[in-house]
Amino acid sequence: MKDKSNSNPNALMVRQKMQLAMSSFRDKLGVHEFNPRDFEIVNLKVEIPDLDPAFNDYRIAHISDIHLGQWISAKRIDGVVNMVNKLEPDLIAITGDSVSYVVNEPVLDMLRILKNLKPKDATVAVLGNHDHWVGAKEIRNVMDESNIIELENDVYTLKRGDATLHIAGVDSITLEKDDLDAVLNKLPSSGPAILLAHEPDFADVSSATGRFSLQLSGHSHGGQMVIPWLGTPFRGSQFRKYPLGEYKVGEMVQYTNRGLGTNVFWIRINCPPEITILRLQST
Repeated sequence: MKDKSNSNPNALMVRQKMQLAMSSFRDKLGVHEFNPRDFEIVNLKVEIPDLDPAFNDYRIAHISDIHLGQWISAKRIDGVVNMVNKLEPDLIAITGDSVSYVVNEPVLDMLRILKNLKPKDATVAVLGNHDHWVGAKEIRNVMDESNIIELENDVYTLKRGDATLHIAGVDSITLEKDDLDAVLNKLPSSGPAILLAHEPDFADVSSATGRFSLQLSGHSHGGQMVIPWLGTPFRGSQFRKYPLGEYKVGEMVQYTNRGLGTNVFWIRINCPPEITILRLQST
């Protein structure tokens, strides 16, 4: 079912005003400095069936839900980019919601900082619901300028000699822009495949195809609050089943990144912003 939470122009306008007011207040207080201790680097090994040894220990840096212009300021995203580069990833994957409720030149200038990402192979991305709500065209233009490969129901293939590894992406499920059939039609019949999907609960659909070994998602922010031994009490549309961390869905691994930024409320409890480093393992 389509998410209509921001289909009302008046509701969107209210949230835009809130974001601009909060950002202005933050700037006046000077509380927009980058601190690397605010961000957790999560290391995860994932076994990929039929992964050619040429891709063994392949390193993917996964970031999501940047929500530029809210808690994530220009200094913070610049610091995150430097953190990611120091991890020397082979590939960088961005799984949506780079913005929140405002797409203006200051926000687009922050988005342009992502051009400084330096993976060995490529930076790939999908869009999220917020990106579509406020400015998919502008975001795609900046990504194109920044050499970020946006996978709009598409496939990007990595090669090591004769070995291949496919990175696929579906557009926003929330806004019914996903087309998994188109992805499967473009996906070669051989070689393991990884799927980027902003919304984690799509794992039930993607895993049923039997074609993907791993899905990378965001969307949930990990609920922004985690209660020890209980997990997150805050779950919503498209992140009720897989709100944070690693899951096994059928034969596929689902990983839900907690995101870098926050949405309306700039607070996290036991749920720090996350940069994930996934190391692919041959079986």
